[in-house]
Amino acid sequence: MERLRTFLKTLGPGLLFASMAIGTSHLVLSTKAGAQYGWVMIIPIILANLLKYPFFEFGVRYTSITENSLIQGYLNLGKRYLVLYGLITLVSVFTILAALYVVTSGLFINLFQITSININTVAAGLFAFISLLLIVGRYRFLEISLKLVISILFLALIVTTFLVINKGQVPSVVGFEPLHIFNEVGVLFLIGLVGWMPTAVEASGWVSMWSMEKIKSMDRKPTLKESLAEFNLGYFLTALLAVFFLIIGWLTLYGTGTELSGNAVIFADQVVSLFTTHVGDWAYFLIAIAAFATMFSTCMTAHDAVARVSLDVINKLYPKNSSFQKKSSFGVTVILLALINWIVISAFGGNMANLVALATFVSFVMAPLIGWMNLKTVSGKDILKKYHPSKGLQILSFLGMLFLSAFALYYCSIIIF
Repeated sequence: MERLRTFLKTLGPGLLFASMAIGTSHLVLSTKAGAQYGWVMIIPIILANLLKYPFFEFGVRYTSITENSLIQGYLNLGKRYLVLYGLITLVSVFTILAALYVVTSGLFINLFQITSININTVAAGLFAFISLLLIVGRYRFLEISLKLVISILFLALIVTTFLVINKGQVPSVVGFEPLHIFNEVGVLFLIGLVGWMPTAVEASGWVSMWSMEKIKSMDRKPTLKESLAEFNLGYFLTALLAVFFLIIGWLTLYGTGTELSGNAVIFADQVVSLFTTHVGDWAYFLIAIAAFATMFSTCMTAHDAVARVSLDVINKLYPKNSSFQKKSSFGVTVILLALINWIVISAFGGNMANLVALATFVSFVMAPLIGWMNLKTVSGKDILKKYHPSKGLQILSFLGMLFLSAFALYYCSIIIF
C-alpha cells in the first residue's frame, strides 16, 4: 500500500506527456488511419511508439540524475546544439500553439453549435483563460487537473472500444476497394502519422522540464526507477489510446465509403458522432465535453511546455541577462506566447496549413538529430556510467534514428522534388 501511495505521488510528467500527445495525432490521425486503411495501420503506430520511446525516456533519465533540464545537456554538448534546439523551438513558438488553439476553438464552436462567435474571438478567450490558469495554478494545478482529464478520457475510450468490438465491424459497401498505402497519398499520410505519433521528438525537452518541476514540488527527490516507472505508465497509456482510436475508426468506418473531412475540426466532430452511434445519442454532450477537454488539455500542456522551454533556452544562451531569470518571467512568457499566436491566427488564419507544414518539415528533418543529441547527453560525462542507458535501449535508439532518417529523407524528396 505504501509503495502504491509513493507511486501515485510521483505521477506527473508522464501523464502530462500523455495529455499533450493525445491531441490531433490521436483524435484525428489514429482514427483516420483505421477508417481509411484498416487494422494494418496498427503496425506503423506500434513501431513509431516503440522506436521513439528511447528519445523521450532519455529526457526523463537525464533530469532525474542531474536535476538539470535536457536543454542544459545540449549546452554541455556545445553551444551550437543549444542554438539548433532554440531554432526548432522558435518555429514551435509561431506555429504549434496557433494550430492547436485553432482546432480547439473550431471544435468548441462545432460541438456546442455556437455560431454567433467567430473563431478568432473564441481563440482569444481560450488564450486568456489558459494563460490565467497556467500563471496562477502553475505546475501543481496542471498536474492535478490533467490527472482527472486523462482518467475520464481513458474510461470513456475503454467503454466505447468495448462497445464497438462487441458490435462488430460494419459491412462494406458494394464495390469497396481498399486504399493503397504505398502510393504518394498513402505514403504522405503514413509519414504524417509516424512523424506525429506519439508526438514530435523535440518534445523530449518538454518532458525534461516537467520532470524538473516535479522534483521541485516533492518533499524528496524521486529515484531514477520511480521517475521512469511514472513516465513509462504515461507513455504506455499514450500508445494504448492510439490503438483504441484506430480500432474505433477501423470497425465503424472502414469499407463504408464515408467521406472523411480533411479539416481537423470537422473530422473531430465526425469522431464524436462515431462515439454516439455506439453509446447512444444521449451521450453526445458528455462525449463532446470529453473531446473538447482532450484538445483543451493539449493546448494547456503545450502552452506550458513551450513557455518553459523557451525561457530555459534564453536563460542558457544569455546567462548574464537577469531579466529572464525573475520569478515573473514565466508568466510574462505565457502571455507573450498567447499574444504572438493569437496574432498569427488573426493574420494567417487562412494560411495556417502552410505554417503547420513548415513546423512539420522542421520536426521531421530534425528528429533524427534530436534523437542523437538525446543519446549523447545520457551517455556522456554528465551522468555516471552506471546510469547510462542499457545496451538494449541504445540499440533501440539507433534503430529509431535509422527509422526517422528514412522517413525524413523520403519526406524531403517528396517536398523538394
